[in-house]
Amino acid sequence: MSLDSWQKATLALQLLAADPGLGGIVVRARSGPVRDTFLDAVKCLPGPIKKIHPAMTDDVLFGGLDLSATLAQGELVEKQGLLDAAGTLILTMGERCSAGLAARLAMVMDRTTDHRLIVLDEGASPDEMAPAGLTERCAFHVDLTDAGLSDLAEIALADGVSVNAALPQSALTEVTEIAARLGIDSLRAPMFASRAATGLAALAGNTEVTAADIETACVLTLTHRATQMPQEAPPQEDQPETPPEQPQQENITLPEELVLDAIRALLPDDLLDQIAAQKARSGKGNGSGAVRKGNRRGRPLPARQGKIADGARIDLIGTLRAAAPWQTIRRRSTGRDGLHIRQGDIHVKRFAERTDRVLIFAVDASGSAALARLAEAKGAIELLLAQAYARRDHVSLVSFRGREAELLLPPTRSLVQTKRRLASLPGGGGTPLAAGLKEALAQALQAKRKGLTPTVVLLTDGRANIALSGDADRQAATQDAIQMAQVLRAQGTDALVIDTGNRPEAALKTLAATLDAPYLPLPRADAQRLSSAVASALDG
Repeated sequence: MSLDSWQKATLALQLLAADPGLGGIVVRARSGPVRDTFLDAVKCLPGPIKKIHPAMTDDVLFGGLDLSATLAQGELVEKQGLLDAAGTLILTMGERCSAGLAARLAMVMDRTTDHRLIVLDEGASPDEMAPAGLTERCAFHVDLTDAGLSDLAEIALADGVSVNAALPQSALTEVTEIAARLGIDSLRAPMFASRAATGLAALAGNTEVTAADIETACVLTLTHRATQMPQEAPPQEDQPETPPEQPQQENITLPEELVLDAIRALLPDDLLDQIAAQKARSGKGNGSGAVRKGNRRGRPLPARQGKIADGARIDLIGTLRAAAPWQTIRRRSTGRDGLHIRQGDIHVKRFAERTDRVLIFAVDASGSAALARLAEAKGAIELLLAQAYARRDHVSLVSFRGREAELLLPPTRSLVQTKRRLASLPGGGGTPLAAGLKEALAQALQAKRKGLTPTVVLLTDGRANIALSGDADRQAATQDAIQMAQVLRAQGTDALVIDTGNRPEAALKTLAATLDAPYLPLPRADAQRLSSAVASALDG
């Protein structure tokens, strides 16, 4: 089964039109004529089309107080939200959708099948995408990034398609097994595959599902969810034959290996690297500085009840919205007309601003790292410097070798100065890993005091042999490194561990687990590969 991106988009839209129970489609594409052509076809879906964006508030989505009508009539008047009526929702900039909005939309989709969701994802990298909780509820994912105008064909949506074909239990079991072999742990995946198969049969005018329908459905709904290359099926024991007196259930001969081959052909070669990068970023924010609440600048947050103090700014709309329901009562109790505002009505503005981030590179310059590996680490850091400069990140450089660690460069945004210090980084001697972590911790704490968000990037082969005391004791050195890692984790400092050894080091993997940090073993990695792995794990 070979489908190009536009064919997949066409089938996905036709199936979604026939069966709203398929949830929706995640469309990865930049703004342009290709996406516009697809959206023109989306407008033919049943029901009204409603556009929403990540900054949309709850009162717009779910309805709420109509302030002007309430003030005019003197009684509570509510307005209808966008989600109150069935239709097609188009979420723009899905990669910027907050977890809160994703959860609320997911709740609506779980509660009813009245809404079809089109998520427009404009992410520039594989790990910059819409929240998983939202994409999980969309059966299809199409990538139109590489589609050209010559690839486009008209998308015709059939009217009045009745989906009434049933999938035999045996086929549903095999679809579930295929999903398991692809590393998909969600039961929505085989459910979507079965619904898509019955929808394909309906579109073809058939009352029975064929093996070809199931194969196409698996390609459409399972490929983008795969987390591993297909595993070999375990050998099955001989099953006792069904007694002849029992009626045989009609089964579909599902070419499971052919389905897996079709899905395998569509999986990217760097699937595992993409999954590792996504896991590396999970729970670590979006690669930028930490979010903190302020009252002066940044991204607006919903207003909250509060007092005008410490420079807080009053939110006029929020305050009037809180006071509006009580105007009639207050006018009667006071005998005065006009607008009555009480202390409890006051709402203040809030903003979410991000701190600047500082990347603290802790580089193993010991003899065990070998001059070749040190040269690769230098090359990778130099490649990352340009990316950090573009993001306006601060960069700090810590080197550990011999019996101690040394701060080569305090946090700076100077690209020239960082490259100069990096080029002069010497190599040789023991591996005081604990001392390197201690110096990185000191720099992280200092950065926090200055309002920066630190991230420690540790590049080492993990063969610690110098303890904090300066003694050459491998066991004590390992224990000291674990203790320093525990302190770093207790301080809430994000970290990333790069194993630059020729072979993955088990002790370094344990250290990464102690840090609660992603572990990236990169044997035989050159500077370019090392740079790409770190960049994808940190910021994409």
